[in-house]
Formats: sequence, structure tokens, C-alpha cells
Amino acid sequence: MKRSQVNEILRQGEAFIRSFGYALPPFADWTPDEMRRRRGEIDGIVEARLGWDVTDYGGNAFDKLGLFLFTVRNGDPADLAKGSGMLYAEKIMISRRDQVAPMHRHVVKAEDIINRGGGTLCIELFAAAADGSIDRTAPVIVPTDGVKRHVDAGGVLRLEPGESVTLLPGVWHAFWGEGQDVLIGEVSTVNDDLTDNIFADSVPRFSHIEEDEPPYRLLVSDYPTWL
Repeated sequence: MKRSQVNEILRQGEAFIRSFGYALPPFADWTPDEMRRRRGEIDGIVEARLGWDVTDYGGNAFDKLGLFLFTVRNGDPADLAKGSGMLYAEKIMISRRDQVAPMHRHVVKAEDIINRGGGTLCIELFAAAADGSIDRTAPVIVPTDGVKRHVDAGGVLRLEPGESVTLLPGVWHAFWGEGQDVLIGEVSTVNDDLTDNIFADSVPRFSHIEEDEPPYRLLVSDYPTWL
């Protein structure tokens, strides 16, 4: 992706999120220069990988294959092993109309995916086979706001604004917006985007950025090189 494209996606995404009355934390507005100036006080942001995230999964077709995210809070994976501490994470995301986040599962993370507004959130679901691969025959049982829903293998669960689904580790899922762009909330156990995304197809989680203009905001994937 070109940095100019990422910058425009960020500006559009900020406006979309705020149009629903969702207030982002102060550091969402920090420029790259301000983040550098404050580097000595933002270990909690950098180490937890809080902040902006735009990906086209290496496909160079963001409107068709991609996702926009902001990680608001995130605990330490080491706390999960201890069973105490900050064991949770929260994201706000945008899935554009007909823009697919590709089929994947998590090994550790359990998550609630919430339609916070906009169009219909469509989620294609598969159970995992014993070896972790996609089971293309078994139905999937998922709680939706506390009510169990049975979905055929490869079936599509449709969530209207206000509805949510709980996805436990191992459940394969892909999702997209239908009708309109969708504002998505995610509440989960500790999030580790570096190691805990298993994709059905071989796609990168983060995009390579071509630097054709200065960054408007830093992405979490920029932190190692820019900070």
C-alpha cells in the first residue's frame, strides 16, 4: 500500500468512527513527531501495540480485501499464563461494504464481535477439525448475545446493529459489511496480532508500505522503525 492511500483511509476512518459518537483516546490524534517527542512516556502504547492499523493483507486491493482497526487497550500475553492481570483487549474496526477480512482463526484469543452501527455485518463460519484445519461438514454453534445459534459449515451469520457474536479459539471466520460500511467493536482476551492469526490462505497480516508521502498517523506496524 502507498502511504498516501493509508493516510486517506485513516482520515476517512476517523470521521466514520466519530460519526457514531465513539470517542477515541487522546493518542489517536498524535502526529508521528509528537509520538517521537513523547517516546519516553509511551511504552504502554508501543509495547501493547495500541493505535492505528490498516491492512490489505498484501493483496493491493483494499476495497475488496482489507480491514481498518484501532486497538484501544490490550493486556500482556504473559498475564494469560498467570491467570491474573489485564487479560483483555478492545478494538474498534471498520469493515467496508463488500470488503472481506479473510478466513482465519485464533489459537488463544476469544472475542466478541459487535456490530456497533452502519450496515449488516456478515460472518462466514466454519468449525475446526482435530488438526486445526477447516471442517467443511460440521455445523458451528456460537453464542449471539447469550443465545446459541446453529450455523451450517460455511454458513453466513448476519448481525444487525447492536447484535454480537462470541467466537472462541479455533472457530474459523471471515467477515464483511453488507449494504453499508459497518462499525465493529471487538472485546477479547489479550490480542497478539503478530502470532495469533492463522489464515486459511497464505496472506500477510500487515501490509508493506510504500513511502510516497509523510505519514499522517503512525500504524502499529510502524512503531519498530519510526519510534
